[in-house]
Amino acid sequence: LKTKEIVQKTFDAIVDTLVRDERIELRNFGVFEVKKRAARKARNPRTGERVDVAEKYVVTFKPGKEMEERVRQLEQRKQAEQIAHAARPGQEPRRPAVSADRPAALHGSSARIEDERTPSHSPKPTGSSDEDQPARSYEPSYAQGSSG
Repeated sequence: LKTKEIVQKTFDAIVDTLVRDERIELRNFGVFEVKKRAARKARNPRTGERVDVAEKYVVTFKPGKEMEERVRQLEQRKQAEQIAHAARPGQEPRRPAVSADRPAALHGSSARIEDERTPSHSPKPTGSSDEDQPARSYEPSYAQGSSG
């Protein structure tokens, strides 16, 4: 099987487990859980009209300790790079060499190149919120009626 197919089958298995058991724990990664959101009042961001939102089931994710620790290390490394860059005005910060938490496979990844090319986003205007943004949806293969 191709890598993409293996990953898709893994995701499908996670979703199947969530639907059946309402919870799946992946050690050192985190916990996915199905929770019921209570009905609530909201507002339409375009019109300002108050609307009733029905109760619904949502998937939540709580990262595991190892993931949180690695993200903390990333944050600390980025702060150190910013401090070093501030000490050398006019120079680009240098990327760290290959290390245990930054394997060689990541150095030439296209994802990193895309991130560098992505324009920085300006801060949101005062008073805006995530509710003002249009909802984005992704419909995986299992939701399109295919069965496996």
